[in-house]
Amino acid sequence: MSQPESAIADAQAGGPSNGTPEQGQEPLAKLAARHGLRRAIARPSLPVYMRQLWERRHFITTYATSRNVSKYSNSALGQLWQVITPLLNAAIYFLMFGLILGASKGIENYPAFLITGMFVFTYTQRSVSGGARAISGNLSLIRALHFPRAALPLAYTIQEFQQLLISMGVLFGLVLLTQEPVTLFWLLIPVALLLQTMFNIGASLVLARFGSTARDLNQLLPFIMRTWLYASGVFFSIKDKVGPGGAGLPQWVADVMYFNPAAAYIELMRDLLMDSHPPRPYIWAVCVFWAVFALLGGFWYFWRAEEKYGRG
Repeated sequence: MSQPESAIADAQAGGPSNGTPEQGQEPLAKLAARHGLRRAIARPSLPVYMRQLWERRHFITTYATSRNVSKYSNSALGQLWQVITPLLNAAIYFLMFGLILGASKGIENYPAFLITGMFVFTYTQRSVSGGARAISGNLSLIRALHFPRAALPLAYTIQEFQQLLISMGVLFGLVLLTQEPVTLFWLLIPVALLLQTMFNIGASLVLARFGSTARDLNQLLPFIMRTWLYASGVFFSIKDKVGPGGAGLPQWVADVMYFNPAAAYIELMRDLLMDSHPPRPYIWAVCVFWAVFALLGGFWYFWRAEEKYGRG
């Protein structure tokens, strides 16, 4: 038997066959290292991990597409629900906040303002919520197969991005129906969606790690998402309703709310789609910051716990 095979046999037996540590034998960890052996689930280095993800890019996209196909397979309207849901929410918010509570006052073209906010926020909301369940909801897959666990949160975000592409076509048509003109700024919409997708990936990776151990996260997530919705200016103008001219709060409160990533991406899309919407200062800088910070920080944070997913 060769030395590596002997080391494997010793490890399976619980220790070296010809002695114990008390008798001067080297520990199993050092013995395995000396023969080039390592744990099967050891976390790879970050560059290796990224290369493994790239090698499995076809699995990630196929998994996302299959989830999209099966998600609405048992409903009569099928994929139309991914467009109908935000439209129904927008209609309810328009009735409650726009008409009854007067949130539309002072906002030119409130229907386009509201619909844009709903579609953009829904993309982030679904991506983050899916990421929170990516590990805890796929334990059987994780325990059966060896692959980079970040593939699952990535697949969930790609799934929502595929749905967004359909929703954006509907959004463009609705915005045009509200008499908004097509401008050169529309050419920047893919860049804005790329930045938001980068943020969504990072946020879903962070929530995936939290969700893998915090079993109560799925119970808290609806309340967190609802609070985030109300704080993102989806159906009201933060500047008009929160600042000194609205609720009488200091201006810095409104500025902090605009720095909220969901609000930032909503405002950026409104700036690009709506000629009637005044652009926010530094909005591009805020969106780039959140995209880079969330993607790099979220990927590193998720990778650090790679060995723990599916354990226990």
